[in-house]
Amino acid sequence: MTPQTLLWPILLPALAAVICFLIPRNMKLLREGIALLASVAVLYLGFALFSVKNLEFRLPWMGNGINFELRLYHFSSFILLGLSGFLFLITLYSTVKMKNDPRVGEYYAYVFLSAALANGAVLADNFVPLVFFWEGLLLTLYGLITIGGKSSNRTAVKAFLISGFCDFCMILGIAILWSITGTLTISQISVQPEGLAVTAFIMMMIGAIGKAGAMPFHTWIPDAAIDAPVTFMAFLPAAFEKLLGIYLLARITLDLFKLEKGSSLSLVLMIIGAATIVFAVMMALIQKDFKRLLSYHAVSQVGYMILGIGTAIPIGIAGGIFHMINHAMYKCGLFLSAGSVEHRTGTTELKKLGGLSKDMPLTAFGFSVCALAISGVWPLNGFVSKEMIFHGALETGYPVFAIAAWVGAIFTFASFLKAGHSVFFGPRTKEVPPVKESPAPVFIPILILAFLCITFGVFNKLPLVNFIQPILEGHVEAGENIDFTAHALSLFNPVAGISILCLLIALCLHFTGWKRGDKKAYLASEPVHKFPVIKQIYDLAEARVFDLYEQGIVFLRCFSLVLFKGIDRPIDFFFEKIVTKTGSAFSGVLQKAHTGHYANYLAWCLGGLLAVAALINLLIK
Repeated sequence: MTPQTLLWPILLPALAAVICFLIPRNMKLLREGIALLASVAVLYLGFALFSVKNLEFRLPWMGNGINFELRLYHFSSFILLGLSGFLFLITLYSTVKMKNDPRVGEYYAYVFLSAALANGAVLADNFVPLVFFWEGLLLTLYGLITIGGKSSNRTAVKAFLISGFCDFCMILGIAILWSITGTLTISQISVQPEGLAVTAFIMMMIGAIGKAGAMPFHTWIPDAAIDAPVTFMAFLPAAFEKLLGIYLLARITLDLFKLEKGSSLSLVLMIIGAATIVFAVMMALIQKDFKRLLSYHAVSQVGYMILGIGTAIPIGIAGGIFHMINHAMYKCGLFLSAGSVEHRTGTTELKKLGGLSKDMPLTAFGFSVCALAISGVWPLNGFVSKEMIFHGALETGYPVFAIAAWVGAIFTFASFLKAGHSVFFGPRTKEVPPVKESPAPVFIPILILAFLCITFGVFNKLPLVNFIQPILEGHVEAGENIDFTAHALSLFNPVAGISILCLLIALCLHFTGWKRGDKKAYLASEPVHKFPVIKQIYDLAEARVFDLYEQGIVFLRCFSLVLFKGIDRPIDFFFEKIVTKTGSAFSGVLQKAHTGHYANYLAWCLGGLLAVAALINLLIK
């Protein structure tokens, strides 16, 4: 392949976006056919480029080190393959789910433009093109959310502002790194995180974890789960942005900066990861809407990736990267399952659903596999990547991080027991009449993703050896072992034993809550919800007290009120009251002085001239 081939993963989906947007609304079959063909072509490119692995394209652009540089190597080709695979599955799913949407042409345009921008960001080997592609995703993010309807506009603005702030931090970090290294070519940069470089690391880290949806930059995701199309949730937050954000975070810690085990920056990452795991999963546990529950898990699982990479230990880093692709698989499958349920029943409220496994067996099967995978149940892929992260966290010498990850495992499984019990395996409710299984384009992507969850778990050596292990080659010190497959499926070690115990605790927690909740599965989490102290924290969280965006709005309103009352009103009072009344009073005095007698005016003039002369004389002396 020639270097120019690297342009095709960007240009092909961009061209498909334009074509899908221009096709008239009544030509649905043509639009869906072109969208499917384009997604298949992009997927073929993904496989073809993965087989090449090393390719560079460099084009002089603006001078001063600002060039259009693309680079394909093992890590970027792996992410590119993942992005193209998810694009195909989402496009296939959308041919049914979105076909009657009045903005379907705009939807496909945003989807393929997002794919083009994401591919460009992955391939970029110069910070300026990277920022261009990265920032472009802000526009498609906004557009895709607004397709949900008028109520989604506020969520779209919220997502745009939060993501925009994180992107600004990333740009600031890039500028600092440029001033330190003197180059914008990414592959030429490798610095110690010392002095000003620490600031650059933190700023770029915020950009990466913000794109991935980690706390505290996550609050738009649960809102989008309700307001935006479910295909959007499976496409951007669950797959594309997780892959991009964690890809950049891995590049930051492996290539741009030399992150060391036990360093302060390593601890910062692990703290963010652990906090994201625990707090987000606690919020997921109490949700009573299927999509909102999944959205908080999309946030919580990012914590595992950040924690693994933050350990700066080979098995932990590999676990974090492996969990990235695993999460994209099962979270995409879970959101597509929720969309399948919504497509047939018209609702995702847990209390209105139940017993759908008999009517929708394929959706129920796909959901079950993906739910067990995200919960870390042996022998699925989630078990493998989580075990690697647990091992990495313990090897840091700070067991508190492993404990936080295990707590997350307990409540993750409890959440999905609640969701599965409520939607598929509980008794039928009167709100939903008998339904049929969703059409093939809806359930096939779910089953493919479920199959991949099984394959990447049972045959974990395939992804670990071919995808993950080569990423760390060259980043491991001499003598360190990077064979991650030895304990991947082993149940006979203390770490796996604790993980299995966590699953048993979650099982007991669910059925205890189910019995106390009058055998209503959607109430199974209420004992935890109403626990002393935790209840008050939950109340504050549900009131959005911990939502930085909402509190920022409150602060700005209070600040504007202070400015209005403390500055604007006093200024108006000074000019409208004091100045005008003083002027009126002075005018009244002058009016009385003007008697109309010539002699009085002459006396005033002579007096003024004498005063001026006296002043000049005083100044001269």
